[in-house]
Amino acid sequence: MTQVPSSPTRAPHPLDSLTTEEIAAAAALVKSDARFDDQARFAYVGLAEPSKPSVTSFASGDPVQRDVRMVMTTGPHARVVEVVASLSDRCLRSVTEIDDVRPNLLFEEALAAMTALTTDVAWNAAMARRGITDPAQVQIDPWPAGNFASPHEDGRRICRCLPYLRDTPDGNGYARPIEGVVAFVDMARGQVLEVLDTGVVPLPPESGSYYPESQPALRQDLRTLEIVQPEGPSFTVEGNLVRWQHWSLRATLDAIEGLVLHQIGYEDQGRLRPVLYRASVSEMVVPYGDPGPVHGWKNAFDAGEWGLGRMANSLELGCDCLGEIRYLDGVLATEQGKSYVVKNAVCLHEEDYGILWRHHDGRSGRTEVRRSRRLVVSSIATVGNYDYGFYWYFYLDGTIGFEVKLTGVLSTMAVAPGQDPRFASMVAPQLAAPYHQHLFNVRLDMDVDGTTNSIYEMEARPLPLGVDNPWSNAFESCATLLRTETEAQRVADPACSRHWKVVSSTAKNRLGRPTAYKLLPGPTPTLLASAHSSVGRRAAFATKNLWVTPYDPGERRAAGEYPNQHRGGDGLPEWTSKNRAIVDEDLVLWYTFGVTHIPRPEDWPVMPVEYAGFLLVPTGFFDRNPALDLPPPGHCHT
Repeated sequence: MTQVPSSPTRAPHPLDSLTTEEIAAAAALVKSDARFDDQARFAYVGLAEPSKPSVTSFASGDPVQRDVRMVMTTGPHARVVEVVASLSDRCLRSVTEIDDVRPNLLFEEALAAMTALTTDVAWNAAMARRGITDPAQVQIDPWPAGNFASPHEDGRRICRCLPYLRDTPDGNGYARPIEGVVAFVDMARGQVLEVLDTGVVPLPPESGSYYPESQPALRQDLRTLEIVQPEGPSFTVEGNLVRWQHWSLRATLDAIEGLVLHQIGYEDQGRLRPVLYRASVSEMVVPYGDPGPVHGWKNAFDAGEWGLGRMANSLELGCDCLGEIRYLDGVLATEQGKSYVVKNAVCLHEEDYGILWRHHDGRSGRTEVRRSRRLVVSSIATVGNYDYGFYWYFYLDGTIGFEVKLTGVLSTMAVAPGQDPRFASMVAPQLAAPYHQHLFNVRLDMDVDGTTNSIYEMEARPLPLGVDNPWSNAFESCATLLRTETEAQRVADPACSRHWKVVSSTAKNRLGRPTAYKLLPGPTPTLLASAHSSVGRRAAFATKNLWVTPYDPGERRAAGEYPNQHRGGDGLPEWTSKNRAIVDEDLVLWYTFGVTHIPRPEDWPVMPVEYAGFLLVPTGFFDRNPALDLPPPGHCHT
């Protein structure tokens, strides 16, 4: 089921998603300005979010100021122009030129790079040396080029391109990498700068098809599974405002960050208690661990260099989402400034999640059980060969979860017969997948019972043998207040159950303790590449699991606004170098988690989902179990 259109009488809200009309109006303001000619391109278009105080104090019916933030390119150089257009005042509120940065890669320019290679003499000669004469069979993947002090990088917007052979139009190109060839291309000018050929490696022999018609047989004994809610779902949707079981939140789709949630709160005894003001994937990086010339440079910042929202899929009922579904559309802009709609970009549904709480009283013989259920808010982005599902979960007991589901097709390399690569796994005959990581950074603007919070690092520590521990079994919970940004650069330690607790500076529970939420880590690898490497300088956020900063609306993305070809040091390392105080402040947590992927044959030809994420768990936020008011299930049978 698709989203029910909002009532035309619904009062506007400052965090409403941009409409197609608003994008068209903002683009028209830019195009009418003499500083932007027909060659100008829109690298980013999104809502310029109003100030946090103005949003939190907003009341229905108040006037709404609507501003649009745009990132423009005005030529093939390494420069952007940041524009804020006021729709309310019908003017350009600000125009700021920034030198020596590149925007996210543009689709138009990626296509220009691929087109340039199809007619390039050196490129086609490299293909011919491998017996490939039909350019239409060559799949070309443009990659972000990174920053390696190459002269090709100076003053240009470039990419590196890798080739794959597609024997058929719908074939799996990653099954047959054309090994040993990498091209540097000036994307903005459509010029091939260099073609590197390190030598011919035979093509892997298998097709790697994962389509159903390519399988020897399909299972016939999997019976139908239906999820039915005859009374409809338990949540409501009004515009982008979602309400479910005491939870309230707003969901939007941003071109770079993808799925963004705002104003997450829990209604408790008639009042809406804030937990999170804003939550999103601020950045992610996929660094590869093969040091050779063909693959050693590979690292992709899939948010800042491509854009998770720009890669968002239109989701399909029964496939991507199962059950009684509602959808939200995403409204984005092309690089020419035209609005378009990603239908069903965000999926909303409920899931049964097993037992929430249970106890059997052996004396009375009475058993009480309550089943868990969660609200799921999700989106899926396909970035080249990989697919990423982003899932926010809201539970009946006040817990919030976030999970990334990683699937898609491995980035591969061809291997000569008889060779066994040191930095990659063999996944098929003559086909290997380099070791790599997927590291995500989530920006969590915490508002636990208000905007004034502090953060503690919590650990379970055993006591030494002594008077206080005569049986050597005692351990205690230790809390360390993190006072500054430097102190709050932390790495997870599961051995001592390390986690972090965000406490309110103003609210207390009935036990007289500050109300709080704890960030409970899941898989927590950090960057394996050296901090002094190119990717280490650019993805410094991934060297720690936790960073904490005082709220600053200009600090949006962990690697900075423009990671594409950046030399590094932007984002979190720059901001936290000021070592600001973080006690009794409006706090932003930047949490890094992910997967270190040592591929296996079972990941080929398409990868079963791997999971990574974390939980935000109420810790003294409530006075007791908040799910005691759930009715018993009405369908228990002996």
